[in-house]
Amino acid sequence: MVVDVESQWWSIEVLDATRSSAARWRDSYQEVVVSAAVSHGARDWNWQVFHWGILFEMAFTDESAWMAFRALPAVQAALDAVPDPVNGLLIYPGRGGSAGNVLPRRPRPITGAGSAPIPREPDRTRLNLSRAEPAPTIGGVFV
Repeated sequence: MVVDVESQWWSIEVLDATRSSAARWRDSYQEVVVSAAVSHGARDWNWQVFHWGILFEMAFTDESAWMAFRALPAVQAALDAVPDPVNGLLIYPGRGGSAGNVLPRRPRPITGAGSAPIPREPDRTRLNLSRAEPAPTIGGVFV
């Protein structure tokens, strides 16, 4: 399907939960969500499956079409039924999940030589306590 440049993309990410998967949610609500999107002006849509869950992208002609889609009771019910409704639902404008493979960050170069100083033992002070000398006194009073 060809989408014109004027379309605005919106994304819905559903994350897996400990007891249920986002793929199972997709199997249950795919027809409802897609038919609601198409009937409210979606020009294109795309499902993507990831190891963490699923992504549903839709292209609407304008923001009011998106808002009408989001306000539908069937869409609200589908979004309320995601596996983790507190932390497992992300809705945002734009396309998502298309940033390519995630590569781990390389460590930053270490400033300077990158080494710590070698620990050294503190200098020892010798005390000779074998001789005891009386403290000096002046008139019987210790000074």
